[in-house]
Amino acid sequence: MPETLDLLAREIRLCTLCPLSRTRQNAVPGEGPSPARCMCIGESPGAEEDRTGRPFVGRSGRFLGSVLKASGLRREDLFITGSLKCHPPRNREPRIGELAACRPYLLRQIGVIRPRVIVLLGRIAIKGFMGDVALEEVRGRTFNRSHHIILPTYHPAAAMRFPAKRGPFMKDVATLSSLLRR
Repeated sequence: MPETLDLLAREIRLCTLCPLSRTRQNAVPGEGPSPARCMCIGESPGAEEDRTGRPFVGRSGRFLGSVLKASGLRREDLFITGSLKCHPPRNREPRIGELAACRPYLLRQIGVIRPRVIVLLGRIAIKGFMGDVALEEVRGRTFNRSHHIILPTYHPAAAMRFPAKRGPFMKDVATLSSLLRR
């Protein structure tokens, strides 16, 4: 039987591969169409995402939605998820073992969704997907990897908080819009 997003989401919601399964309210598999031309990968769910079980629904998610809209993109046309599927306590940075436990889910999602473009939102997503590279070295550039165009950029929370990152983040989303029109 071919893998579907619904079956994969159910498996993620029932996951107990790391200690975060004991502290979460809801696992956050991600949401969006399958297939999708674009997949956005963030860091980990925040408190609002943990409460609702949906990705990017807090302040940074609303900011992301407004930037997408300003670039002519619709959130509902993209698949949005996190490198980590559960909320780390006190919003701490994800641990290596937690990311390792979620990585197979992320790779399986990519296989089901078959995105043309993968947007890596922030340092954790970039490190998890591209290895130990500095965000500033790769941000805004495109990379071709395994039949996908990879676009690393700032996390929406960083772009929202730091004015110097807002313009480059908006430029990267405009680049995404241009890539998806081709």
